[in-house]
Amino acid sequence: MNTSEAQGTWSEVLEDIRGRISPLKFQTWFEPIEVLSFEAEKIVLEVPNPFFSDWFEEHNLPILREVLRRRLNDDPKVHIVVSNSYYDRTATVAKPTIEAPPAPEASRIRPSVARWRHNLNPRFTFQSFVVGKSNEFAHAASRAAAQDPGAVYNPLFIYGGTGLGKTHLMQAIGHMVLEKNPDSRIYYAPSEKFMNEMIQAITAGQTLEFRKKYRNLDLLLLDDIQFLSGRDATQEEFFHTFNTLHNGHRQVVVTSDRPPRDIAKIEERLISRFNMGLVTDIQPPDLETRVAILRAKASRENISLPEDVMFLIAERIQRNIRELEGCLVRLSALSHLLRTQITTDLALEVLRVYVRPEEGSIDVTQIQNRVAREFDVTVESLRGKRRTSTIALARQVAIYLTKRLTAMTLVEIGKNYGNRDHSTVLYAIDKIETSRGRDPGMDRRVEHLERELRGEPC
Repeated sequence: MNTSEAQGTWSEVLEDIRGRISPLKFQTWFEPIEVLSFEAEKIVLEVPNPFFSDWFEEHNLPILREVLRRRLNDDPKVHIVVSNSYYDRTATVAKPTIEAPPAPEASRIRPSVARWRHNLNPRFTFQSFVVGKSNEFAHAASRAAAQDPGAVYNPLFIYGGTGLGKTHLMQAIGHMVLEKNPDSRIYYAPSEKFMNEMIQAITAGQTLEFRKKYRNLDLLLLDDIQFLSGRDATQEEFFHTFNTLHNGHRQVVVTSDRPPRDIAKIEERLISRFNMGLVTDIQPPDLETRVAILRAKASRENISLPEDVMFLIAERIQRNIRELEGCLVRLSALSHLLRTQITTDLALEVLRVYVRPEEGSIDVTQIQNRVAREFDVTVESLRGKRRTSTIALARQVAIYLTKRLTAMTLVEIGKNYGNRDHSTVLYAIDKIETSRGRDPGMDRRVEHLERELRGEPC
């Protein structure tokens, strides 16, 4: 598609969208977009800042894709990048780029031919990790493993709740190893990626290439091992990969949301191997550490953050560093978009997205009763074994809301829904989160239920 055709088609797309949303929404979320590339297979759009990118992908990308499909009779990939000017203003933030196409498989398997292409996040280094009482032992263990990989603390198993810095620490190990030896073969993979790559390799008859890729590494970083629960074939493959690496004195780092002994449906031989190294945990940060994290994040991104706002956020968001930093980014971006100062009132508005009600203010019975009415099913069916589509969806929504609105553990939630195991609970939570991102109708429905249960205006 030539330039004039691309411009004409993009103008038509915008006009179509303009007629379907409010003028303010169009002005805020579509007018600032610049088109960098417009092809039938891939469209690259430039947006002003990271907050804009996150919000647009979550709330506005579905309607854009729908219009593109209708206009182009195709389903192009939409790639969103942040404007260079944002990174010029925040020079301490690493500037992302559109990823180059992956190297041929042979290059990835034989790093002696071409330098190994690691996939580490440049932000996740030891220098940017804030150390406090809650994580100091895990931090020290990670540095020790990075200084002498394969020799001490092998494997290193780090566990803790969501958003506490496990992924940051494990990738920081990778960066330190790379500093010492730039030719190190390092690969970071969420456990689901490991499983999906294995399935693809089996389907394509490329299991040998898959094994070469993982078993020739100097450092394997496997995230969220709990998602291999019940995946017997994947556990078998990982067991042999682990043995090959460990016997070759090459480092393995694994993370989970719980200690090895508490991961259900994981083979005993894997649990035994995790425990043969060092198992360490990360706890939720104390107030001082949370303030230090916010101060460091604000400094890196040149955000002028008043002390009262800093302490307000740190007091309200107590258990998740990812949410703590995300709140700051959204607050800064909203301040920029609205052309207003960061104040406690503005912070309180942003905090409503992140802060759950106090423990005990909402119980599981309230959630089950409200969801049952919404989906026209009985409370007993939510707790029972029936799996019709309507009941299954209602049950998944109820489980999702129970996780968001109460302090119950996954095991406790499962007991309240027919003694379901934690992997079933995790599946329900993940499915509703995915549905909210893809289906605006589902997103509105769940948000309405959540607001009603919180006692907020709908």
